[in-house]
Amino acid sequence: MKNNVRIVRLTQKVSQTDLAEKAAVSRQTIYSVEQGRYIPSTVLALKISSILNKSIEELFVLESEDWE
Repeated sequence: MKNNVRIVRLTQKVSQTDLAEKAAVSRQTIYSVEQGRYIPSTVLALKISSILNKSIEELFVLESEDWE
C-alpha cells in the first residue's frame, strides 16, 4: 500500500512527533507508516486522516499487488 502521509504532513508543517502524540502512537510508528514498512490499523489510519484533515483515499492508496 502506498501512502502520502509524509508529503501531507510536511506540507502542513506537522512534525512526526506532533502527529504521533495526537494519534497516541510512537514517533517510530509514524516513521514506519511513512516508509511503507508498517500498514496502519483502520483506527490509526482514521486518526491520521482526521488529524491531517484529509480523506483516507487522499492518504492511502492500494496498489495492484494489494489486490492479489
